[in-house]
Amino acid sequence: MTAGVKSGDAGTSSPPANRSSLPAPDEKHDYVRSMFDAIAPRYDLLNSLLSARLHHGWRRKAASLAAVSPGDCALDVCTGTGDFAFELARRVGASGRVEATDFSVPMLELGKAKQAKKPLPKAAPVTFAPADTQALPFPSDTFDAVTVGFGIRNVADVERGIREMARVARPGGRVIILEFSQPTQPAFAALYRWYSFRVLPLLGGLISGRRAAYEYLPSSVEAFHSREALKAMMERAGLTDVSVTDLTFGTVAIHRGVKRH
Repeated sequence: MTAGVKSGDAGTSSPPANRSSLPAPDEKHDYVRSMFDAIAPRYDLLNSLLSARLHHGWRRKAASLAAVSPGDCALDVCTGTGDFAFELARRVGASGRVEATDFSVPMLELGKAKQAKKPLPKAAPVTFAPADTQALPFPSDTFDAVTVGFGIRNVADVERGIREMARVARPGGRVIILEFSQPTQPAFAALYRWYSFRVLPLLGGLISGRRAAYEYLPSSVEAFHSREALKAMMERAGLTDVSVTDLTFGTVAIHRGVKRH
């Protein structure tokens, strides 16, 4: 997956955002779930191809900011096929616990298959379960870290999802949001916008057979909340010391907050 930048940032020669690629707010939940169910078989391949495999490094950086230790308990929401959860599992070790949730069952099944095919040595097995990030099936104050990688913008009510992530984190626990953002360098932003709205839908459509899904992705990033707005949501959810780390010229941002004691 990849991202676009806000319209106007790249000049008049940039392709326009395709707002028709975005569902109505009251249709978003079902639309996004159906879309990810459909692209699940090619999801990992396209992630690596379209990001030039950079997504693995982005997740490693986000996992390091989660600051989990051996024996800790972590939750990854909107987990997809589990790559972020596996990164957490390496860090909590065999004595730890990692839960991974998503509302797309085909994605979860692929995550389970990946784990069965190649179990991580000296790592906690990841437990995959279907769940809506807006209503997580866990008690409050449970996890040392709660993470989401490239999924929070797909939640129908983003702020409600963040509140749920904060709720199930223990006091002092970390909430990590890894998400595409707007590039901070104008020259790079122009190139990236062209790639996002011209190249990505073409390649994604050819490989997955679902061009609409790869038109939705950059449009959803362009329409998503700013770094500042996301930070404010985290603070309203009861998180403190919220910081933002930009990666790859600002195309990706990691928001990190700590739950109040």
